[in-house]
Amino acid sequence: MACPIVQQVGTCGATTGCLFPLPRSKTGWRLGEKKAHKLIDSEFLDWALADFSGYVAADELYDGPFCILSAVDNRRYKRILYEVLDHDPNHDDIRAFLGRLQSALQARDFTLRGITTDGSALYPEPLAELFDGVPHQVCQFHVIKELTKGMLQAVAKERERLARSKPRLKRGRPSSKNKAARRAARKSKAIQEKIRDLFQDRYLFVKRRLKPSERKRRLFITRGLPQLRKLRELMEQVYALFDRRCRTQTALDKLTKLRQRLNRFKHLGETLKKLYSPTLEKALTFLDDNLLPSTSNAVERGNRRYRKMQKRIYSVRTHEQIQARIALDMWREAQGEGREQTLQALHEARAG
Repeated sequence: MACPIVQQVGTCGATTGCLFPLPRSKTGWRLGEKKAHKLIDSEFLDWALADFSGYVAADELYDGPFCILSAVDNRRYKRILYEVLDHDPNHDDIRAFLGRLQSALQARDFTLRGITTDGSALYPEPLAELFDGVPHQVCQFHVIKELTKGMLQAVAKERERLARSKPRLKRGRPSSKNKAARRAARKSKAIQEKIRDLFQDRYLFVKRRLKPSERKRRLFITRGLPQLRKLRELMEQVYALFDRRCRTQTALDKLTKLRQRLNRFKHLGETLKKLYSPTLEKALTFLDDNLLPSTSNAVERGNRRYRKMQKRIYSVRTHEQIQARIALDMWREAQGEGREQTLQALHEARAG
């Protein structure tokens, strides 16, 4: 049968007969998600664990009704395992996922030396059951993020207190003969400038290292506010807890003294209650192991990669599609090393 003739209307209104072939064949359009999903627990796992460092980062990512559990080599930055759930995870789901990781390591005679997670309550119990004695590090970034949020809330409360202390003024410009009204207007303006400075430069209370100019600026905006200067000193002591030059027990002793000092500031007790959280103590585990990463950045990179993919591909929204798409992305990552070696060899041959 001959190819159909499609009548195409030109700009002048005349029709031109153009021969178009039949619709393109879909052979090769399928991206191989099903094939990649079958290789995750075999060939891909052999590649991911070929140079296993012994340290793993685990995390969960929520996407609508789905939850993606991931385990990544925390030093090689290689994704090892993943699991897509159609519900919020519980201890049984985490236990089953970590059981897969344990089986994969035991089959290859590898030992887990440390695992890093966020501050979620899903992990401590399953980890204690499956990996008893393995150091459990809580991500330093997540802990400091909560502490800095509490510090900024304390600064915000101080701004609210200053706003309430402003004198009440009558409408309009104060009379030149009324000295008390003019004095109150100047005081209100000074307090408003103080509030503005505390808001614009609030980062000076939580920034890890301040330049000399920033220290000078912080001293200027905290004139007459000794409680805010003490707040910055507390934050510096928090950062000192994560100094690699000391051991975990030394950091815990510093934390005990910091908590005792915090008891003297009753107005900050509720704001800085994160300093009493047990996750802060677990965030100091890495100090006894120079190779144990203090953050879960390796697994967060995979999560950011997934979010970027979901922004570009709107059709991946079912359980099967998400599972297959992640598998394909991981399989392409495994094949990337071979492609880089081939391209490097071609460039060298071309250069002569």
